[in-house]
Amino acid sequence: MSTDAQVPFLTQEAYDRLVAELEHLSTVGRDEIAKRIEAAREEGDLKENGGYHAAKDEQGKQEARIRTLEALLKTAKVGEAPASRGIVEPGTVVTALVAGGEEVFLLGSREIAVGSDLDVYSEASPLGQAILGLKVGEKSAYEAPNGRSISVEIVNVETYSG
Repeated sequence: MSTDAQVPFLTQEAYDRLVAELEHLSTVGRDEIAKRIEAAREEGDLKENGGYHAAKDEQGKQEARIRTLEALLKTAKVGEAPASRGIVEPGTVVTALVAGGEEVFLLGSREIAVGSDLDVYSEASPLGQAILGLKVGEKSAYEAPNGRSISVEIVNVETYSG
């Protein structure tokens, strides 16, 4: 069951940019990779053909990016960043004390912060899950990969303005 909190948020600009990237990768990008693989294949022995293996690796990465974009674009909520109500939600800029140090970051998809200096945390990340729905002044904690508990206190929540 999908909740709104699990639906990725994208600005219209980010959505349009990703649609164009997907279109390019699915057409021109695939054609270019196929030509490079074929040219490398014609060079002979595939076991020791670095160009062939590099092109195949790039093809795998490109196909993974295509799948990621398709999934993101299919599920994303597109529009303006939500107006801040003082509650941490996808598409808001959060100021928080994380393990005692102040951090300012965007909660959401890094795709919407292209060209911004803001750090981005996914709402599905341990930090994102720990703070989603919190109000200014509220505290939580999450478990770091090393098993340590990290405290978080929400200091401010603002509308993301791009």
